[in-house]
Amino acid sequence: MLFNTLEYFLFFVFVLAVSWLTSGWARFRTWFLIAASLYFYTSNNSWQVLLLITTTTVDYFASLAMSRSKDERFRKLMLILSVTSNLGMLTYFKYYNFFGQSVASFAGMLGWRPDWVDANILLPVGISFYTFEALSYTIDVYRRKIPAERDYARLAFLVSFFPHLIAGPIVRAADFFPQIGRPPSMTVKNLELAVYLIAIGLFKKIVLADGLAPLADDAFTKPGEIGTIATWIGVYAFAFQIYFDFSGYTDIALGSAKLLGYELPPNFNRPYAATSITDFWRRWHMSLSTWLRDYLYISLGGNRMKTRWGVYRNLILTMVLGGLWHGAAWHFVIWGFLHGVWLSLERAFARPDADNRPRSKLAVAVQTILVFHGVSALWMIFRAPSMTDLYTMTLVMTSFVPGNVSIGMAVACGVMAWSWAVQPLTERIDLKDRFLALPVPVKAIPYFAAIALVMMFSSETPKSFIYFQF
Repeated sequence: MLFNTLEYFLFFVFVLAVSWLTSGWARFRTWFLIAASLYFYTSNNSWQVLLLITTTTVDYFASLAMSRSKDERFRKLMLILSVTSNLGMLTYFKYYNFFGQSVASFAGMLGWRPDWVDANILLPVGISFYTFEALSYTIDVYRRKIPAERDYARLAFLVSFFPHLIAGPIVRAADFFPQIGRPPSMTVKNLELAVYLIAIGLFKKIVLADGLAPLADDAFTKPGEIGTIATWIGVYAFAFQIYFDFSGYTDIALGSAKLLGYELPPNFNRPYAATSITDFWRRWHMSLSTWLRDYLYISLGGNRMKTRWGVYRNLILTMVLGGLWHGAAWHFVIWGFLHGVWLSLERAFARPDADNRPRSKLAVAVQTILVFHGVSALWMIFRAPSMTDLYTMTLVMTSFVPGNVSIGMAVACGVMAWSWAVQPLTERIDLKDRFLALPVPVKAIPYFAAIALVMMFSSETPKSFIYFQF
């Protein structure tokens, strides 16, 4: 069940109506939303909903055992049980094929052809996200940052809540637990904001992301066939496609949760207005960035290393594992490694007072442009089907191969240029707040225009969100 389908609309209207009609019965409402979330997940994953239930159950009992014991060795054993259970399922379903094929390739070089690697294991949608949520909960309990939850339903609600279940944002127990069981409330301002988020999310996904997808697909799946200009356009089309696709999902998730009376954390903050790669990761997929920082980077030693090389090692290792989190393929590892190297170089050459020094508008503009192009170049590695295709694309982009340039490409370039320019602009002017402050008749015009464009660009077979594959 995709956010951009009639099926989800009907499902959500039913869930919204029942949840508000039962707002006076907190216990029933919680269990109803859990049941609705499990149904939502089953519609995407079938029997694999059992993995979600297993994760919740193991972590529930492991955290309770940790909270009841003062024996640090036993508490650590329970943490290891939780981590092993979560990462074990994630590794098997997401990485078995990858590691098996890598071993088979190496074995083939030695003349051995193993026949046990072709398991064809299907990846359960959303497993990367709910695994990280569950892990953050048990680690926080182990670190005594939060008490263990004694009510199974509350933990199940945290892990399974359907707006963020498939592709985030990754929610922390400390932030979400206080909202569970609380009587919902709705103001006109929150209602307007929720509707706005859902509308802008659908517009980003169906009109912008899906509209740019053919250009990106041609560049990455037909390297050398479409010409230099079309390849360059396709590379930047993917940079905006993945942003509009993922941030569109997040907007719909936040809006859906808000209508139900819950607040989810933001996941994007104008990432293409970043003036450094460090700044980019503070703005892009923010819930994952902070998760990697708090539960991986800091656990490795973070900045508390005796040498700067130790800090750089931690940065690179964190980003390599972050790249591997995105997908079971070597190009994701390389993508993460290069981000780690970039972060390390930036840290190595940064002036101690860099954050406090005033910067001219020209310097900010130049930094923003350079970071955007650097991030877009690394998206090539992220998206390329193979290193051979990446090499072919690079050759085409650094030479001149004739090819057709259509009016659609010119329109796409205009849309991308406007989309990029508006991000630094909205650093100073909050267009969302200004739009929501307009009179209703004035706001109705862009809403109707957005609805018309969404209907125009909608296809009979709705396209899945990019991050569903991660």
